[in-house]
Amino acid sequence: MAHQAIYLDTAQDTSRFLRSIADVDLLAIDTEGASFHRFVDRIYLLQLSTRDRSAIIDPLPIGTPEELGALLESPKVQVVFHDADYDLRLLHQDYGWQVRNIFDTRVAAQILGIRAFGLAALLEKYFGVKLDKKHQRADWSMRPLTRDMLDYAAQDTMHLLALRDRLADELKRAGRWEWAREEFALLETTRWDADDAANAFLRMKGARDLNRRELAILRELVSWRDDVARKADRATFRVLGNEPLLEIVRLKPSTREALGAIKGMPRSLLDRAANDLLEAVRRGLALPDAELPRFPKPLRWERDPDFDARASALRTVRDAAAARLDMDPGVLCSRDRLEAVARRNPQTMDELREIPELRRWQIEELGPEFLTQLSAISR
Repeated sequence: MAHQAIYLDTAQDTSRFLRSIADVDLLAIDTEGASFHRFVDRIYLLQLSTRDRSAIIDPLPIGTPEELGALLESPKVQVVFHDADYDLRLLHQDYGWQVRNIFDTRVAAQILGIRAFGLAALLEKYFGVKLDKKHQRADWSMRPLTRDMLDYAAQDTMHLLALRDRLADELKRAGRWEWAREEFALLETTRWDADDAANAFLRMKGARDLNRRELAILRELVSWRDDVARKADRATFRVLGNEPLLEIVRLKPSTREALGAIKGMPRSLLDRAANDLLEAVRRGLALPDAELPRFPKPLRWERDPDFDARASALRTVRDAAAARLDMDPGVLCSRDRLEAVARRNPQTMDELREIPELRRWQIEELGPEFLTQLSAISR
């Protein structure tokens, strides 16, 4: 199962390798980004494994490895990930690729009811392989990469096809293969979705505790921090962490001394950017009341006196089924999906199937009992 990965950092060598595996029908892939270190995340390494070969592609010197895109987008090639979501977003953002035929070992493990579904836990459970985690927060944008880092990166795909085989067998034996296939098919629609940068400050932890004037100051500070981080290509928290930033918002300092007294304020940042920070606070304080930011109003639903009763009844059904199936209740049917059902209050299977949030497998497994409970409440 284990084999030495080759490191590819020229277009010629990469093309030669990808042409040599062009006829595979199963391919494991992982990506390494650097969101912990860089302002804009992108792919800094691509790790690939077939049944008997592994490679690490360095895209920085070679650009887009087009032959890899053809493999990933081919419906004839099943592409195996562990926790595919972010990899799929990066592949779409950087290369425009849309992976077609996906197997996600994390999703498979969750559907099987496995509670410890991290890759390290799964490899130890099935193969007794212990992954070394010492490079989890490594800066994959640095060059040259050490042999130690490359060996670490290679581990993420080297055992993935064998893990896929074991999980696929268990899914079929448990009668949950079609459940997994439906989830995998939905992953094919994953796209890179750029955040609404103008309103990103509202999503910061702690923002909802602020009044509108403080939100105005927060917006100015976050905008300043993003500009600095973007120019330096550094993660925003490496410019100024959220806690000292929120403390500036609350204390509204007007002098360099007051700014310097804030816990967590880096001395080097104070020396070079104190005036910029104080000016951001002043701009927030000077904003007219009519222009102060506010949180968007939540969706309003018509008052429904039976909604809570229906949601509670559905949760009881879900929890009993989860115990019977030995699954995490949230994996079987999340709270959002339960509430979507409670809100629509379907009375027939056809009406249940019209609820877009529900999967087909969830309808088959939970639908009849959901309808029984909803019907009893409606009577």
